[in-house]
Amino acid sequence: MIDMKLGDKIRNFAIELTKVGSIVGSRDENDATRKVMERFEEMEYFRHHPDNLFYVDAVDDPLERKSVVAVLKGEKGSSKKTVVLIGHTDTVGTSDYGEIEAYATNPDSLPDKLAEVTIPADARKDLESGKYLFGRGLFDMKSGVSILMHIVEELSLDIENLEGNVIFSAVCDEEGGSAGMLSVVPKLVEIMEKEELDYRAVIDTDYSAPRYEGDETRYIYVGTVGKLMPSFYIVGSETHAGDPYKGIDPNQISSAIMEEMNLVMAYADEAEGEVTVPPVSLRQQDLKTEYSVQTAKTSYVYFNFSTHTSTPDQMMEIVKEGALRAFRKTIDRLKEEFSIYSGRSGFEHYELPWKERVLSYSELYQKVKNERGEELDKALSELEARLLADRDVDEREHSLRMVEMVHSMWSDKDPVVIAYYSPPYYPHIYVSEETQKERDLLAAVEEAQKNCESNYKIKMRKFYPYISDLSYAAAPREEGAVESLKDNMPGFGSKYKLPLEEMQKLNLPVVNIGPFGKDAHKFTERIEVDYSYNVTPGLVRDTILNLLK
Repeated sequence: MIDMKLGDKIRNFAIELTKVGSIVGSRDENDATRKVMERFEEMEYFRHHPDNLFYVDAVDDPLERKSVVAVLKGEKGSSKKTVVLIGHTDTVGTSDYGEIEAYATNPDSLPDKLAEVTIPADARKDLESGKYLFGRGLFDMKSGVSILMHIVEELSLDIENLEGNVIFSAVCDEEGGSAGMLSVVPKLVEIMEKEELDYRAVIDTDYSAPRYEGDETRYIYVGTVGKLMPSFYIVGSETHAGDPYKGIDPNQISSAIMEEMNLVMAYADEAEGEVTVPPVSLRQQDLKTEYSVQTAKTSYVYFNFSTHTSTPDQMMEIVKEGALRAFRKTIDRLKEEFSIYSGRSGFEHYELPWKERVLSYSELYQKVKNERGEELDKALSELEARLLADRDVDEREHSLRMVEMVHSMWSDKDPVVIAYYSPPYYPHIYVSEETQKERDLLAAVEEAQKNCESNYKIKMRKFYPYISDLSYAAAPREEGAVESLKDNMPGFGSKYKLPLEEMQKLNLPVVNIGPFGKDAHKFTERIEVDYSYNVTPGLVRDTILNLLK
């Protein structure tokens, strides 16, 4: 437990910060960043060490968003051990609040407005209990930011007895493209190398929620889930709608891939008895631009795959095999239906010509490169220049257009499925006991949990289940993993950039020790007061100090 007065300070500033709107993808994000900076500037330590507090600009950001970095250097001994803390200051939008949207970021007045509208029974119960605070961003994750800021302040007040260092970054754009964290990572590496610091781990205080209906367990997650976006560009064979068996519909193949993978647990990743959610589709459509009675020539579909251990090279082989099965089933079904159609129509039956084929993007590229040589690279370069000049083209479409271009230059026009990766990519971080830093983090968390005096059931699990900036504290080191990502993600390094080398240099274990609440990203978003403000800060502080021992 912590001093109740500190808990009140954390709560009060969290409410203040929530009232500063900072919807992701808007210039308002900087209002919250500025609020964080101003609060740090009030602290005595940073008044005496102003060079230890600074902004980091998001790279190539048209909105000119910033993150805040605060460096706290202990004055006891000469330890280089350093703990990195992160939290994000942006939120998702507020349109889901409907007619009470004006109150979405005001935890003081929002409860009265929620009492006047229909909300789920569980939320109504929590609202009437007085044990929860409501507000957009209060739970995800301005309370977590407030926790870290006030722990930094608490440690700074006894700086002469702090052995080791703490670096905190309040990052922008976590709910979008992680521009804040991706800009901060190279800065962290720069500080580490310049000061010769020994980074031990990264601690985040993003939200923690029930994992199932009625779950009252408070979770600490040592490690984090990753994310890959396997995508499929599907080339069929167009035909007149009145003669459908003379073609093969890419939408049918796409639907077969959907059936093969979407919400199918066989594709879930597992480690130490913890399983990811299954893949889920995020987009499916054909690419026909006009109405006609011609069937589509091409379509595409992409999926959100969560990972615990699978690397990009391993995942590519898995999804290629799955797409091949789906393609084969489509052809088998077509042959079966065509046989029925021929028989019922009294037509002579013949064998349909379709063959299942699945290539990775890198395999497609190599085939076309062998045919067209430098002409291919020149065409791709010109296409990328046009795509980069159009800010309305997002990373997913950029990748798709590059796959289209490469395929269009291939002499082989038979049906095929091209498997590739769309951005973004979030590496998983699996904290086992393989390295000393991993063992030290697990021990630090276990000790903090053991010494925590509370009435709550607190359980440690291995993977934070929600995509977060923790993923960028490391990158795969397995041979071929990163190369497979680069080779199979069109636009990597131009439209979509990751500081992979810096992430590999950090190579840190991670933990999320977050406040408890419910309904993040819903208009009933709320945080439970006692655990979040009186217990969580103590767990975080003790974990930091245990790591610095």
